[in-house]
Amino acid sequence: MKILDWYILKRYLFTFFVMLLLFIPIGITVHLAEKIGKILENNAPLDAVLLYFLDFTIYFAHLLFPLFLFLSVIWFTSKLANNTEIVAFLSSGVSFTRFLRPYLIGAFIVSLLALALGMYLAPEASKGFNDFTYKYLKKGQTAVDTKNVYRQINDNDYIYVSNFDIKQKRGTNFTIEHFENNKMVYKISANTIRYNEKDSTYRLLSYVKRKVGERDDILEMTRRKDTIFPFDLEDLTPVEYIAETLSYNELNKFIKKEEKRGSSNIGRYKLVKYRKWSLPVSVFILTIIAVAVSSIKRRGGMGVNLAFGICIAMVFVFFDKIFGVMASQSDFSPLVAVWFPNVIFGILAIYLLYNAKR
Repeated sequence: MKILDWYILKRYLFTFFVMLLLFIPIGITVHLAEKIGKILENNAPLDAVLLYFLDFTIYFAHLLFPLFLFLSVIWFTSKLANNTEIVAFLSSGVSFTRFLRPYLIGAFIVSLLALALGMYLAPEASKGFNDFTYKYLKKGQTAVDTKNVYRQINDNDYIYVSNFDIKQKRGTNFTIEHFENNKMVYKISANTIRYNEKDSTYRLLSYVKRKVGERDDILEMTRRKDTIFPFDLEDLTPVEYIAETLSYNELNKFIKKEEKRGSSNIGRYKLVKYRKWSLPVSVFILTIIAVAVSSIKRRGGMGVNLAFGICIAMVFVFFDKIFGVMASQSDFSPLVAVWFPNVIFGILAIYLLYNAKR
């Protein structure tokens, strides 16, 4: 690498990490000011609070990784343009493509960091962040989908509960259907199901079991019955943010299992999976856009470039959020939802880069 490459690469990485260090205390201060009342009200221990804010820092730094990078590249590249350093580089015979190379090397380094963060560190931080949130900040609320739970437990068994109370570990209108060779063998229903932690059994009230025969069905009815089932309490009460707390390998196994069960949240889980790969790609796209926008010396100075960059960043976040909600709450493809913003902004990057070369 030549002097030019080292000079830009050091500025690229230094500005990015400085911006992270500047925004992290601001984010913690604002979040603490907003949540301090709930923390004191629910008597959260100090060590749990400190760990929560560490998780908060990692969790949101990962989410805003590309935007911090985007603004930092605009900042220091605008300074280079205002000091006519870019003009000097290009006047010495360096092409704009060659001038872009250290930026791409920096983007590669940051994208590897984003990939490692998303695969392993961010899931642990997400688990701690969400656990603290529902334990102390949203006390009395639950992150579990407790209404109309319908799940395939294995290849043969399907369960349904119309409503489930997490605290009492009790559900209403429970049914389990067992199939063999695509034919129903028996169906168990109960007005109430309650989980017993001591021996991991389930107590059914108003128990009815219907065995399907060739000619006549056999009915078994009793007021109360204690039994075991081939599923755990977690299967009955899936946590909404569970996918965010799993490493990449664990997430792949979890998605395969949920697909077999016919989970209604499969779009949300795949959205988390695809974002782990789309985030590093967006680092390259936003870097190219930032260089193309800020490498030209403008009459308004650095402020014009920053204003334009913030507008692009807001539009990027808007597209990402809108398509993310569509994928998690409808049949919209999670793959399209994740990659569509990158495709649109990739085309914009090519257009801006072409004009910047001219």
